[in-house]
Amino acid sequence: MEAFDQVLQRITPAAQQAIELPAGWGQGRALFGGLTAAIAWQHGHAGADPEQQLRAMTVSFVAPVLAGQASLSRRVLRKGKNVTQIAVEIVQHDEVVLAALLTYGAARVSQIRVTDTPEPKSIELDAGTPFPPAKVLPEFARAFDYSVTVGGLPFSGNTSREFGGFMRFSELSQPVTIGTFLGLVDAWPPALLPHLTELAPASSLTWTIEFPSHLPQQLTNEWWHYVATIDYAADGYGHTHAHIWDKQGQLVAISRQTVTVFA
Repeated sequence: MEAFDQVLQRITPAAQQAIELPAGWGQGRALFGGLTAAIAWQHGHAGADPEQQLRAMTVSFVAPVLAGQASLSRRVLRKGKNVTQIAVEIVQHDEVVLAALLTYGAARVSQIRVTDTPEPKSIELDAGTPFPPAKVLPEFARAFDYSVTVGGLPFSGNTSREFGGFMRFSELSQPVTIGTFLGLVDAWPPALLPHLTELAPASSLTWTIEFPSHLPQQLTNEWWHYVATIDYAADGYGHTHAHIWDKQGQLVAISRQTVTVFA
């Protein structure tokens, strides 16, 4: 299993690149979405203005991304004084399997400032429930540590609208980048799964993640707090949002997903 950050290090600044996507990161029949989104970000980031920070990234998982040969393409849609928009595609077998839009923006003087988004109350990390070391867990999940403190475990029949706890990489010696952070956030199962009592597949259809502030440079042996909320779920689809805080209780990201569930 190639390390997450090592995969990202193989991506060059070229606008077009061939890449061998690694095995060992399976999520059902596809590769782990957090890894493929991170690859798209790493590729797109080379086209960004260094004075602008990532404000939002929207990913459409068009088709299952498989281990093996793929090509990456980047197109800068517009580079303005304050905002840059970049489109990225991952292509396999002449078909787009993932499309992403990255939006970068420079900080500007503003009269509006609403930053008091407090970290929710939660039981302590050590009192949380780790995911069981079961064969039913996706292949990629062994790269992460979890402590569930909100809601219940997947397929436990817990019908809370909230689900989450704490997360970290099991092993990663480098400071977290946007790329590795994308892997952390997507490592959590969809918030719909605790509602079920039997195993059933589910996957992200679209994912938008927003960064209201700079991402702290932390080593991954430090935990991040994640809480997701189900906004609406019916007809095989779920709509959720999640907040992610660092160890100081600072809100660092807002994640929104449309999820398909086959149950």
